[in-house]
Amino acid sequence: MKPSASGELNTAIERFLRSLAVANASPHTLRNYASDLKQFAEYLSPPGSAAPALKGIDHLHIREFLGALYQRKNSRRTAARKLAALRAFFRFLTREGSLAANPARLATTPKTPKALPPVLSAEQANSLVDAAGREGSPRDRVIFELLYGCGLRVSELAGLNLDDFDWSQRWIRVRGKGRKERLVPFGTKAAEALERYLHARAGRGGQALLLNPRGGRLTGRSIERIVKRYAILFSADPSLHPHSLRHAFATHLLSDGADLRAIQELLGHASLSTTQKYTQLSLKELMEVYDRAHPRA
Repeated sequence: MKPSASGELNTAIERFLRSLAVANASPHTLRNYASDLKQFAEYLSPPGSAAPALKGIDHLHIREFLGALYQRKNSRRTAARKLAALRAFFRFLTREGSLAANPARLATTPKTPKALPPVLSAEQANSLVDAAGREGSPRDRVIFELLYGCGLRVSELAGLNLDDFDWSQRWIRVRGKGRKERLVPFGTKAAEALERYLHARAGRGGQALLLNPRGGRLTGRSIERIVKRYAILFSADPSLHPHSLRHAFATHLLSDGADLRAIQELLGHASLSTTQKYTQLSLKELMEVYDRAHPRA
């Protein structure tokens, strides 16, 4: 029996998500793609209406879907993310031969605002990390030392194992996006925090570095909640999250003269342009200093 059009689309989505899982896509990526594609499938098959056949989906359907997102007050950034998911999905279908062309290529990417994200000053970042070390548990101090001291993504931090550390050379083997590995150094303060935490958790098994109260691996969501709790207590800013510390790490390195390509390597960015986006604010400050101080500015 031939599957219905909506069933055909849902089956294709399941194939695509399985291919991402086989390619070791992050849980965050899988979760977002699944949600965005499910929303698109539901939009194409409202109650009482038949969905178009898979080969009948064109760029007009995608434009209408984006228009519906705006009517529901979704931001341009959200719409751009959902369009990226559709492009990846239809690209997969063209590669496997289910479609002759990618209809999402003809849809225009929504322009997103280029406002610079706020960044913690070095004093604010150090004050927050010191407060976590002074008032929090040894584990929580490690979280802040590695987020700000090493610029790790929250998923990278949650995925660290004990055997990822080279204690003699002070390097961490970090698994980033796409399971790409890189080596990141850690400093004296992070080493002290790690030693104190490992002593406190002695006798608790498992390879995971960060453990929850039950002895399992601490999740990225739990780390986000921990950071937010300290941010509210010690900086009165509930908008701070783990990525704020990663952004501060990159910006402060650049402000103190670090080479942009070295920062790219430390952050694990595939493209230098991504690193430049993280450090725009520092570059803006450098330009302001130049304009104020240079005789030929």
